[in-house]
Amino acid sequence: MSTALLSEEEIAKALTDLPEWTRTGDSISRTVQAPSFLAGIELVRKVAEAAEAADHHPDIDIRWRRITFTLSTHSAGGLTGLDAALAREIDRLAAQS
Repeated sequence: MSTALLSEEEIAKALTDLPEWTRTGDSISRTVQAPSFLAGIELVRKVAEAAEAADHHPDIDIRWRRITFTLSTHSAGGLTGLDAALAREIDRLAAQS
């Protein structure tokens, strides 16, 4: 069973609710500036736990205190509700760090 792609309208609505995220083609991304390197690593650990629980994994780029999360449902060939849901969870976790 595959996950349905979001329509352009659904993507626009999701991004309205995710103001820190930007779209590039078939993915969305957000960069978080952590207060320290270790805080950034801890955020990555928490996101990894959430991603594992959702069985949906972001691409993560760590550059000292800057962590960029990129989401796309590769198996569906674009953006799905899984990406929007994980983006909301990343936002929640980033707000706690």
